[in-house]
Amino acid sequence: MFKKLRTVIYHTDDIEKAKQWYAAVTGIRPYFDEPFYVGFDINGFELGLDPNAAGVTKGNQSVAYWAVDNIRNVVAKLVASGATVHSDVQNVGGPIEVAVVIDPFGNAIGLIEGA
Repeated sequence: MFKKLRTVIYHTDDIEKAKQWYAAVTGIRPYFDEPFYVGFDINGFELGLDPNAAGVTKGNQSVAYWAVDNIRNVVAKLVASGATVHSDVQNVGGPIEVAVVIDPFGNAIGLIEGA
């Protein structure tokens, strides 16, 4: 039924700051950049920023996990860029480690290494 993660949309009350932050931490410029939506193509997956926060409560979003190499370095880079640690790096079995950080706009970013 599910084939792959295709799109993660983060709501933000400041799309310009969010766009700049995500461009800085990913090293990728948005391919779609409008006041109503900003889209990044990150290795074939969509990271979308949506300024419409109607009905959205900060911190009450789903967590999508992004595959990364060297999870500890990624967490450190995100924290140095203004994110906060929600759930520090932890082993969840075998070689798989996960962590969750909160971006400056209240969105949870899941990270997974070794999957």
